[in-house]
Amino acid sequence: MLITFLLNQFESNLKNDALVWQDRAYSYGDLLDLIRSHQSSLANHNIRPGSIVSLEADFSPSSVAMLLALIDNRNVIVPLTDSVKDKRDEFREIANVEYVVEIKANDDVSFQGTGHKVDHQLLQELQGRNHPGLILFSSGSTGKSKAAVHDLVPLLEKFKVPRKSKRILTFLLFDHIGGFNTIMYSLSNGGCAITVSDRTPEHVCAAIEKYKAEILPTSPTFLNLLLLSESYKDKDFSSLELVTYGTEMMPESTLTRFRAAFPQVTMQQTYGLSEVGILRSKSESSDSLWVKIGGEGYETRIRDGMLEIKAKAAMMGYLNAPSPFTEDGWFKTGDVVEVKGDFFRFLGRKSEIINIGGEKVYPAEVEGALQEMDGVLDVAVAGEPHAIMGHIVTARVRLNSEETQKEFRVRMKKFLKDKLPAYKIPQKIILEDHSFHGGRFKKMRGQSASGHN
Repeated sequence: MLITFLLNQFESNLKNDALVWQDRAYSYGDLLDLIRSHQSSLANHNIRPGSIVSLEADFSPSSVAMLLALIDNRNVIVPLTDSVKDKRDEFREIANVEYVVEIKANDDVSFQGTGHKVDHQLLQELQGRNHPGLILFSSGSTGKSKAAVHDLVPLLEKFKVPRKSKRILTFLLFDHIGGFNTIMYSLSNGGCAITVSDRTPEHVCAAIEKYKAEILPTSPTFLNLLLLSESYKDKDFSSLELVTYGTEMMPESTLTRFRAAFPQVTMQQTYGLSEVGILRSKSESSDSLWVKIGGEGYETRIRDGMLEIKAKAAMMGYLNAPSPFTEDGWFKTGDVVEVKGDFFRFLGRKSEIINIGGEKVYPAEVEGALQEMDGVLDVAVAGEPHAIMGHIVTARVRLNSEETQKEFRVRMKKFLKDKLPAYKIPQKIILEDHSFHGGRFKKMRGQSASGHN
C-alpha cells in the first residue's frame, strides 16, 4: 500500500490525538476507522484508480481520511477550498475532474460525477504510471492560476524520514502545498494537527492557547495582521516554539516587530512552491532574512540572479501553461535572490520588479518601510507605466484613521525621506478601505485599485 508508512505510524499511536477539529480531539484510531470507511465508499461509488477527483473541503477528520483513502486508491486528487469558490467550475474543467467529493461543514461526505473525460496528455501519462497524483492551483496573485500536476509517489518520499512529533496549527489551506506539507508532516510523525475554521488573528491566537500549539506555519501577511490586532496580548503563548513563514516576501519591519513581541519563539523562513514542493530550510537566525534551503532530493543554482531548482519531487508540468523547466530539467522560480555563502536572501519576483529609469525597485522593500508608519494597516506596492521613467511606484494603502490622501502623502514623504532613495518613494498613493490579501493570506499586488486617487 502506498500509505503503509503512515498506517504503521497510526497503529503505533492509536490512542494519541491526531487531529483537533471543532473543539474535539480525534485519535489515530478514529482516523484509521474513517480511512477504512472511506475506502469502502470509494469502491461503492465505483471510483476506480486513476480517476480525477476533486476533494472540496477544509481540514477535518473526514477530509484528511478521504485524502489518504484517495491516495491509497491511486486517484489524482484536486483539493479545492472555499477560497477559490468563484473559480471552482473553471478549476474542475482545467483539471478534467471526473468526480467531486465534497466534505460538508458537519463532516458528512457527498459524491457527484461530472461527466468530464480525461483528455490532457499529462493526466493520461500519470494514469499510465498507475500512480496517485495531486493537482495544485497557484494563488494567481500575479496573474492567472496555474494547475501544477504532481506524481504523488516521489512527493511522499520525504515524509518517510522520521522527524519530531509536534502539535501544529493548520493555518495554511487544505489546497495549498504548505497545507499539504503541514498535515503530512504531522501525521507521518505521530503529531497532532490543530484545525481552525476561522483564520482571523483572534481565533488563531485562541487556538494556540487552548490546544497548546507548538508550531505555527503561516504567512508574513498574517503575522502583520496579528501584530496590528494585538489579539495575542491576553493569551498564553508559552507552548509556541516555532513560527515558520513563507509563501511571500517577509518585510524586515514585520520580522523585527514580531521578534520584539515574541522573543521566546524561533522564527524560520521556509521556501516552497506548488511546482516543486517544500524544501528543507534553515534561517541564519530568528532575526535574519538569510536562509539556507535544499535538503535531500533538491539542488539549487542561480542563473541571471534568479533561483533555479532541480527536484526529484518536481511537478510533471502545468495543465494550462507552458513548461517552466530548462532543457536540463531545472525549474525557473522567477525569484530574484542575493547569495552569501550557502545562504539566500529573497528580493522579490522578477515579474514584480519596478523599473524606474533603469533603477530596480522591489515592492516588498517599499511595503516594509510604509508598514513602519503609524496608522498604516496594510499596503500593496506595484509599478505603473510612465512615458518618461518607464514606471512609477504606486502604493495602495489602508489606514486606520480619517487622514486624507493629501495629508498622508505629506507625512509619508517626510517619513521615508531618510529611509529610501527618492526613486523608491511612491509617486502615486491610493487610499482603500479593504485588505490587500486573498484567502490564502498572501499579498495581492495585481488587483485593480477600487479606491480613489
